[in-house]
Amino acid sequence: MEFRLIERIRELTAQAREDVRLGIGDDAAVLAPPPGKELVVAIDTLVEGVHFPPGTAPADIGWKALAVNLSDLAAMGASPAWALLALTLPNADAAFVEGFAEGFVKLAQPQRLALVGGDTTRGPLTISVAVHGFVPPGQALTRAGARAGDAVLVTGTLGDAAAGLHALQHPPRDDDGRAGLRGFLIERLNRPTPRLATGTALRGQATACIDVSDGLLADLGHICTASGVGAEIEAAWLPRSSALLELHDDTTALHFALSGGDDYELCFTVPAARVAELQAGLARLGCGATKIGRIVEGEGVRVRAADGSWLAVDRPGWEHFA
Repeated sequence: MEFRLIERIRELTAQAREDVRLGIGDDAAVLAPPPGKELVVAIDTLVEGVHFPPGTAPADIGWKALAVNLSDLAAMGASPAWALLALTLPNADAAFVEGFAEGFVKLAQPQRLALVGGDTTRGPLTISVAVHGFVPPGQALTRAGARAGDAVLVTGTLGDAAAGLHALQHPPRDDDGRAGLRGFLIERLNRPTPRLATGTALRGQATACIDVSDGLLADLGHICTASGVGAEIEAAWLPRSSALLELHDDTTALHFALSGGDDYELCFTVPAARVAELQAGLARLGCGATKIGRIVEGEGVRVRAADGSWLAVDRPGWEHFA
């Protein structure tokens, strides 16, 4: 049964690439990195009940398992090429595999990403995906490099995924006419958009970059630590969707935007003088970016309220072993 599942995954995810000399079906893949490129590799694991709620549609799991990894490549300014998949299932569920592959392929095919190997085994539902991408030599984006005076920007809107999880965990007792708003937020949780085009556009532009997976404050804090700087964020500048703002009060919406995580937007820093030009360029790519603060001397991330006071934040973001 295991080999039938593997063969079905291979059939459903087939993607021809000249740099794949040997893909699924042997003990290992044989790949040919293009000359003059550096290889960027990332891996993430998703566990049922931790990274997605029980009962999540298999197609949504397939999409998200790949999306969170592509988001890491985006944060490095890399273009995706190959992936490996380790799929742990409670049982040999062919219907789950079909649905999972459907979601995976829907995201992979537009990127010409080839699944080149992996493993299947029995156990609690767990998915690990490793992705490989390319960048020109010396042009990978990193968390280090932010300097005092740089502006801090984010793509998209923040807090939607956390609000989507809240919507799943606290369904309304009666129809209140806002199911569409909740559906939008749940879709943002289940099917995040990796900002790959933005990441490649930021090569040579951003001084530091990270994707927002654990929460804005936590992830911007990683940039600050790696760069040896601090950051000041203006709460009023944070981009939040109309769905988030209509379903939640200002305090809750702000909490989701600052600490919720799972948005997989990019947070990056650029010299202040280049913000307007960069924003115009990204808008032409179909992904806007909002200035939310600045890099300062010091350490840590502080958030300023609309009245000028500094906000106290109990938990900056998700920690697996907290």
